[in-house]
Amino acid sequence: MTALREYERLEASGLWRPTPEDQRREVIVSVGEATLTIADMNDRALAHWSLAAIERHNPGSFPAIYHPDGDPGETLELSVEEAAMIDAIERLRAAVTRARPRPGRLRLLGVTASVAAVLLVLLIWLPGAMLRHTVQVVPEIKRQEIGAALLGRIERVAGRACDTPETRPVLERLARRTGAKRLVVLRTGVSDTLHLPGSIILMNRSVIEASEDPAVAAGHILVERARTQQLDPLAEFLNHAGPMATFRLLTSGHVTQGALDRFAEQVLRAPRPALSDAQILAAFAKASVPSTPYAYARDITGESVLGLIEADPMAGRDLEPVMPDRDWVLLQGICGG
Repeated sequence: MTALREYERLEASGLWRPTPEDQRREVIVSVGEATLTIADMNDRALAHWSLAAIERHNPGSFPAIYHPDGDPGETLELSVEEAAMIDAIERLRAAVTRARPRPGRLRLLGVTASVAAVLLVLLIWLPGAMLRHTVQVVPEIKRQEIGAALLGRIERVAGRACDTPETRPVLERLARRTGAKRLVVLRTGVSDTLHLPGSIILMNRSVIEASEDPAVAAGHILVERARTQQLDPLAEFLNHAGPMATFRLLTSGHVTQGALDRFAEQVLRAPRPALSDAQILAAFAKASVPSTPYAYARDITGESVLGLIEADPMAGRDLEPVMPDRDWVLLQGICGG
């Protein structure tokens, strides 16, 4: 932590782009507690990189090009004029490399140092603060990796996901319509929907098969996405996995199979967090999807969901259907009837 404090007020200008398709933009780079912060010229944060997971694309060449570990598409360029910042990053990367366990004679020393570092961090940082920080700095590609790994463990319990060549593009279009990255339909395991890190939403087949209106399925997806405003799926996983798993992810970018298995078993049994009518209606309004079909699917009498019916943000409007009838018929047969 002494090395980090030495650079706490160090700033530099650079060129950053989030993906290879984006144009580079001028940014301000600063060193904070365990992170490299990238901000625009109005001091608005654009990205946070974990100092323990920064890679250099062109060692020894200039401009120096850095990217997060595992995501070479997001880059930060620092010119030779920013020698102080480049030197700081290289020193911090070297310190992280030296702290990692080495084979042979240094193995015991490395393990001892790692254990001491873990204990020191646990004493200095409150577990909650460390969890919040980890959720902020983990890149999207790592979230998707964790979500895919959790899906694999869940499939061991719930069975393989329903999938056909004809329904894959239909699910992709429904995902885009509702703002999800990936939709997965399961025969059993989840009661209705479940959100995994990486914006992967699991749906029980009944969400699709129990209604003739695709707006009902879209509603379930939108509500599940709205739940992430209360509890980030990655935070939910780390809450269950514990401080050691959080620290391991923060410093090495890895989670254990044991942590994945325990969470997969627990999350299938746990009830999903409830949302207020206002939160649900805001999600439907943003997606331009009527809330009334979803409300009646929850309660055919309408009594317990009257707020979702009376305040339907799409009431009285001419709307495009959530999907064409042909797509909906194909999707309803995704699990083979």
